[in-house]
Amino acid sequence: MANPSVPTQSRWFWTSFRVRYQESDQMGVVYHANYLNWFEIGRTEMIREMGFTYRGMEEEGVLLPVVDLDIKYRQPARYDDLVTIFTRMTAFSPLRIHYEYEVRLLSEQEQADLEARDWHTESELPGALLTAGATRHVWLNREWKPARLDKCAPKLYDALKETLLGRKE
Repeated sequence: MANPSVPTQSRWFWTSFRVRYQESDQMGVVYHANYLNWFEIGRTEMIREMGFTYRGMEEEGVLLPVVDLDIKYRQPARYDDLVTIFTRMTAFSPLRIHYEYEVRLLSEQEQADLEARDWHTESELPGALLTAGATRHVWLNREWKPARLDKCAPKLYDALKETLLGRKE
């Protein structure tokens, strides 16, 4: 999947929001399935920050379904908590892409400090770890057949490769 001389993970991208009331359950904590939605928000915003949108990808005939998911719950999030979803690529090829996520509870000060840093390793991430996970995806065309991203969406392929490498080739 990856060339050993190429970095195996991108920098962290992040997006933050407050937990909405409807995301909590009768126990007063975020219902477990909502974290999957938050992972999707993380990767959608990562792609957007790179200058692309899922809508644009789909208009080009590129689909990206989840084919595998891992999730570990560490601590619960609660209504009105300020959470940040950190997202990064951990593997990438013309046929597949893997993402890693950390959902963290941040203080107001930690949130304010996010812009000032570039996040490269988990040990640097601020806040309390609530949930960690990973998703694996395959690139498909409109007919749900495997698609080589370098052939069907070369600009997106190059942007993802550049993000993983941390530089232009």
